Amino acid sequence: MEIKKVGIIGCGLMGSGIAQVCAQAGIQTVVHEIDKDALEKGMSRIDKGLGRLEKKEKITTEEKSSIQGRITGTTDLLKLKDSDLIIEAAIEDIAIKRSIFKTLDEECKPETIFATNTSSLSVIDIAARTSRTDRFCGLHFFNPVPVMALVEVVRTLTTSDETFNNAFNFAKQIGKEPIACKDNSGFVVNLLLVPFMLDAIRAVENGIASIVDIDKGMQLGCGHPMGPLTLLDFVGLDTTYYIANIMFDEYRETRYAPPPLLKRLVLAGHLGKKSGRGFYDYTGDEPVPAL
Repeated sequence: MEIKKVGIIGCGLMGSGIAQVCAQAGIQTVVHEIDKDALEKGMSRIDKGLGRLEKKEKITTEEKSSIQGRITGTTDLLKLKDSDLIIEAAIEDIAIKRSIFKTLDEECKPETIFATNTSSLSVIDIAARTSRTDRFCGLHFFNPVPVMALVEVVRTLTTSDETFNNAFNFAKQIGKEPIACKDNSGFVVNLLLVPFMLDAIRAVENGIASIVDIDKGMQLGCGHPMGPLTLLDFVGLDTTYYIANIMFDEYRETRYAPPPLLKRLVLAGHLGKKSGRGFYDYTGDEPVPAL
């Protein structure tokens, strides 16, 4: 099955990035948001992303115009119903995701593939509310989508071989590097990454080393592009806290349990770079340790 038209639910950081790479790959793309303001903000984000590529001479002005011409924004969810593939990149709330797919399931053509971009929720738990569990999978992109090469293609217990292969090939079609994953909370990357980041927080709590030295140790000792505490600030401490709680509920293993320090920082509103303060303070010219 060749994917010629993609519908994307959500035009935030993830959804706008997915829309951009789909349109860059020559695919007609319809992106949905809940209201006009959110849609305009998302479309502006896409325009800025393409503008950066134009400035770097990775695309021409004509190519930029063609890419933009393949993207349509809408606040009407049913405008997505004739898509070959629908990718949901809405808020990480399972009730909202279930509701979206239940509505679309009743309106979309039978062959339409549904995919969720969830990073931690059970894919089958979302798919089970539809009549097409065989045509449902996970497509987990990474932020920033236009830059990050990886896509985790998630097969549930009911995903058909045809659906999985079509989703896997779609990821290649848009220039990504797909890997195959089972439907377990965290898939591959977060399954390994979340405990690593939580252990870094525990190292701070236990006074093993300073924030700077923990980050520098993992950068220089393991060749990581940034240390785990810096990464936490970029991901968002609230986001990590939310994902960790979901994974702990799934596995009941202490390595997924959010450390008390993470909870206290979130309650204090110190969410990382987006709030100006997390493990580092970002209010000055250069970030400095905040603890």
